[in-house]
Amino acid sequence: MSNIFLEIQNEIKSRGYDIIGYDFNRPWGGFLLINESQSEKFVNEFISDHIDKIDGRVSPKILIVNPNSKLSWQYHHRRKEIWKVFRNEVGVVRSMNDIENEIKVYKEGDLIQFENQERHRLIGLLKIGIVAEIWIHTDKNNPSNEEDIVRLKDDYFRD
Repeated sequence: MSNIFLEIQNEIKSRGYDIIGYDFNRPWGGFLLINESQSEKFVNEFISDHIDKIDGRVSPKILIVNPNSKLSWQYHHRRKEIWKVFRNEVGVVRSMNDIENEIKVYKEGDLIQFENQERHRLIGLLKIGIVAEIWIHTDKNNPSNEEDIVRLKDDYFRD
């Protein structure tokens, strides 16, 4: 695990968050899973006043994307997502169909909201990008999880 992942993990812990899981071995970088009981605190601190009240179950997460790396071109069946760029700039591609549009650059503090089944891809640019993410579960009886992903394109040949 590189020092930057440990630094970010320690920073999130120092802010009082309970990290319930992490994976720093993704080919594009990694993520931290935050205890859902801290969702309101997470939304208030990281997502802030940019959005209206969120109803239902929310799952908070920190994404860490390496420079010049891409997450898969993907969508989800059982969640909407809200991202806020926490550190550095990131690239994002999004579309309501399977065709990738141009990359748009988002800077620190920018908010990005994705609808259920909206295609999207996070891209690391010159520096490690850090994004605060929340999942808003759209199926109360079958909440989203890490397996709720349809990969349309993947630079690392995953299914």
